[in-house]
Amino acid sequence: MEQMRIIVRAPNWVGDCVLAIPALKSLRRGFPGAGIWVAARAGTAELFTVNGLADGTVALPEDNGWRGLRQASRTIKERSFDAGLLLTNSVGSALLFYLAGIPERWGYAADGRSLLLTKPVPRPSSSAPRHHLHYYLDLLAGLGLDAMPPELKIDLPAKDREAARARLKQLGIDPARPIVALCPGASYGPAKRWPAGNFAAAAALIQERHGAEILIIGSASEAGIAAAIRKEMPRQPRVLTGATSLRELMGVLACATLVISNDTGPMHLANALGVPVVGIFGPTDPAVTGPFRQPSRVVKKDVPCWPCYYRRCPLDHRCLALIAPGEVAAAAESLWP
Repeated sequence: MEQMRIIVRAPNWVGDCVLAIPALKSLRRGFPGAGIWVAARAGTAELFTVNGLADGTVALPEDNGWRGLRQASRTIKERSFDAGLLLTNSVGSALLFYLAGIPERWGYAADGRSLLLTKPVPRPSSSAPRHHLHYYLDLLAGLGLDAMPPELKIDLPAKDREAARARLKQLGIDPARPIVALCPGASYGPAKRWPAGNFAAAAALIQERHGAEILIIGSASEAGIAAAIRKEMPRQPRVLTGATSLRELMGVLACATLVISNDTGPMHLANALGVPVVGIFGPTDPAVTGPFRQPSRVVKKDVPCWPCYYRRCPLDHRCLALIAPGEVAAAAESLWP
């Protein structure tokens, strides 16, 4: 009998891709003999090959218009998939699988796209906040599959950790000292970003008290934030902003003693790798997108306008401005090994 072939449309953001890992593991268990592929953007595709979550990946074009959609649908159609699972809610992603001629198309009945799906699943309704990891697992349950226990874990190969340690040594980082990685950016928008000066002050406190090496990570677009932090610190941190692939970033995070991060993808990567995480939250709800597993701490302020989910704060950014560097340093010290 010919092997069944399933393609999964991955979420667009790194953090959401991490939170979808238990759902992908559940899909693998529900279809143990199937070939499972993932359609993902270039910046997230590596995540799905590290743990054997996917047998292969299809790179999605950066072009979100009709031309890109047609191009991607042709690429997917050539591989003759039997079923497609949509972890995204957009009409465009459902149209992609429809144009690719995938016979079975599964996903949430969101944004009026039910007619494009062969198995539309009603979106879960709850008045209480529910972590986004469960949102993906609920989709699998809605399809009649046994969802795995909500465990979030990335098993990074030893060779990736070894390569990261060698790179850190090249940067002049003493492996005998604790390493604190800072993730001061957020692709979602500036409303999620704790001020660079506050990151610098919190990191300086940890340097002074624990002799820690400070490492700044992030995307190339966040180089200016890294430079601002570096400028304000008395002992210069090391900077890898924009200098790692996703897989290399995972290796670097796995070497860290602790990670201090805004609500963004590397926070979830570190959390899934089992590295202690301090998550700094502004306009978003940590009950929905916070670190899922321990050891972790969340630092946030209750302000009247919270949560707003704005990309840019129209007021005075009080939800993050009120968080003092000392609070973040104390949260980090509560996780200190």
